[in-house]
Amino acid sequence: MAIGCPFITCAVKKVGVEFCWDCGKNESCEKWKRHREIGKEHDSFKSYQKLEDDINFIKAKGIKAYDEQQRIRESLLIRLLNEFNEGRSKSYYCIATTVMDIDELRSSLEETAARSKLLSIKDKSRMMHAILDSIALKKGYHLSLRK
Repeated sequence: MAIGCPFITCAVKKVGVEFCWDCGKNESCEKWKRHREIGKEHDSFKSYQKLEDDINFIKAKGIKAYDEQQRIRESLLIRLLNEFNEGRSKSYYCIATTVMDIDELRSSLEETAARSKLLSIKDKSRMMHAILDSIALKKGYHLSLRK
């Protein structure tokens, strides 16, 4: 038996809004507050490092603008996987495209592509990891799931 998302069930079915950020009770909802607090330090099947930023972005600019950003992230992820995945970096690149700023991802891709033309896929991947890890260290990003 499949169990649905309790947030979607509450927001869509009970309150009649698209998601929790549209609910008038979102600031006082204990379930939503608990989820957001846990997400500041722990992840499950996806990284929650940008949860608050994503919520604030959607509140300020709307779901269409957020969806547009996600499509850009998807195209960057596809490029990372096609050009720099040695077979072991899929999860790493998925988290990087979720957590990092789009401009950071673009510049990392361009830098690595320019510097790695004659390298093997393994060495290209190693170079990409080094560049992304350097940015992550400076910005405090975690490029692995926090369990």
